[in-house]
Order: sequence, then C-alpha cells, then structure tokens
Amino acid sequence: MGGYNIHKMQKKLKKYIDEERYAHTLGVMYTAAALAMCHGADLERAQVAGLLHDSAKCIPNPKKLKLCRQHNIPVSEAEQKAPYLLHAKLGAYLAREKYHIQDPEILSAIECHTTGKPAMTLLEKIIFLADYIEPMRSKAANLGEIRKLAFCDLDQAVYVTMRDTLRYLENARADLDSQTVVAYQYYEEIMKNREES
Repeated sequence: MGGYNIHKMQKKLKKYIDEERYAHTLGVMYTAAALAMCHGADLERAQVAGLLHDSAKCIPNPKKLKLCRQHNIPVSEAEQKAPYLLHAKLGAYLAREKYHIQDPEILSAIECHTTGKPAMTLLEKIIFLADYIEPMRSKAANLGEIRKLAFCDLDQAVYVTMRDTLRYLENARADLDSQTVVAYQYYEEIMKNREES
C-alpha cells in the first residue's frame, strides 16, 4: 500500500481543473476502483491513477508545449500539431512533481491513458478503459458492449475501444497518434491468436 491521501489529492486537484473535468475525473476514479475490484488490481493505486489521469487537461495548449520544452518532455510531430494530446505525458509529470507519486506503474498508466500501448499492465488497461467507459461518457460507439466487456475480458475491451477510437479519428480526419496504431495492432494480434487457438 502506498498510503496515499486521496482526499487531500482531490482537494488540490479541484483547484486546477474545471467542474466538468472534475466530475469526469471522479467518474474515472470510481470506475477504475470497480475494475480493480473485479480484476484483482490494487484498489488504491487504481484510484490514484484515475484521479490524476487528467490533471494537466485544463492547461492551455501553448502552455502545454512550453512546459514540455522546459521539463525535457519529448513532443512527437502529432503532439506538436495537436498539443491537447500532451495532457497525458504532462499529467504523469504533474503526478510526480506536484502530487509526489513515485510509483512508476501509476505514472505510466497516466501517461498512456489516451493512446494505450502494447503489452499494457493490468493497471494501465484499467485506467485506459475507465477513462473511456465512466458513467458520464455517452457518445462513443459500442459503449454498452465495451462497458460489459471491461468487467469480463480486459484485452477484448481494450481491442474494441482502440478499434472504435481509430475508426472515429479516421472518419473525423483528426490527428492520429502513431502510439495508438501500434497499440491497436498489438491487441488485434492477441485477438487473432485467440481465434486460431
């Protein structure tokens, strides 16, 4: 147990993000806790990662780029064009510097919560999915199916979420992060191997 003071973190975080983002954040924290209970992950770590996953979301985009430069956080070409993508990397930085989180897996779960990545840990999958399925979300395709899957088959839930996210971004002609494509291919391979075995 990390012995985190989650209540204290909540009070601090509330000052830095808007009301709507805070409501979403609590939804992610509670959903992450429920998924952790279901899949046997550490409850406290899931709550901390869920609480802090969007801690950098409300920083204006030019400032996001500036902070990354100041703190030597690498910025990809896609992130340069669409700085809002940087909130995950910056969120991990803030979790470490402002909230004193040292746990590398919590930091990694925050850092990859929007793009996902290949071979995610249990906690990383939980935060990735909790962000997508929390109760306030309503617009995504197949949300009902993904919500059910998240509680019985994490890998399939991750796969369907990534597939739908990529389809949505392609249709919207939005910026694609190459990390999402690589992560999707990894989970697609897992699903294919399952079917074949």
